Amino acid sequence: MKIKKGLYIFFFAILASNLVNAQANLLNATIPEEIGVKTADQVAADNDKPLAYGYVDDRDILWSKMVWEYIDLNEKINLPFYYPADTSNIGSQRRSLYDTLLRGIKNGDIVDVYDDSYFENRLTLKEIKTTLRKVDTTDAGIEKLNFGEELTEEDVDVRDLISADIEGFKIKGLYYFDKRQGELKYRLLGVAPVAPDVNFIDDQENSDVSELVELFWVWYPGVRDIMHEMKVFNKKNSAYPLSFDLLLNARRFNAQIYREENVYGNRDVSSYIKSNSLFQVLESLKIRESVRDYELDMWNY
Repeated sequence: MKIKKGLYIFFFAILASNLVNAQANLLNATIPEEIGVKTADQVAADNDKPLAYGYVDDRDILWSKMVWEYIDLNEKINLPFYYPADTSNIGSQRRSLYDTLLRGIKNGDIVDVYDDSYFENRLTLKEIKTTLRKVDTTDAGIEKLNFGEELTEEDVDVRDLISADIEGFKIKGLYYFDKRQGELKYRLLGVAPVAPDVNFIDDQENSDVSELVELFWVWYPGVRDIMHEMKVFNKKNSAYPLSFDLLLNARRFNAQIYREENVYGNRDVSSYIKSNSLFQVLESLKIRESVRDYELDMWNY
């Protein structure tokens, strides 16, 4: 009887702590400014951190395959990574995945930013801003230059990439078979926002993956705390918001494999299957099934 009573108290304590965290002091606030501000006791009792990755020894990896995938934000299941696209009338605790990454980079919280998925050449904040902004002279400004006149602010067009311009995300991860635990696992290594080139974004609509550019690559294991702090709207229960870290690590999205680790220099699927989107999708499914079949074949006797 005492054991049952202890279990009830334990589960009630967990439920109460989750409710406090989810409400963010909403029901206890006397003024709007107190919403989202935790008390000293709540901060002391808060141990909300992302679940740490376990240590994996190289000798425990029986088999592995590196894959690159594309998350299309036009698909309904991937919309939590896209919205809110307009943050002018919403709180600071809800941002899209792109805004979360960009804000972390500007604040200096995210420093492991690279120019490609091999994580060799770091990018500075100045270099990142260059790829996200287009500065152009208007037709009236060109006429002023022709007449030798000085330009004003009205003669210069500045176009910044915003969250609404992001078409998708490219991710890089490793599938590996842990022989110690006897199961196939996945480890996310990098994520990159993908958008049309800012220099041509207003000239034509680029919808094909090959026409989109990778803005930057972020080393994901180093930004898990930031991804965990930013919450995503949970349409089934708004009292329990999810986090970007949970969505990504739990693979609660739909993605298409566009590249795998291979002998041909890790070539893309589109490089050897050209001008046929259907066959490219079938090849992506074939690669995914080959990964799943490996785990199933391990249990054949």
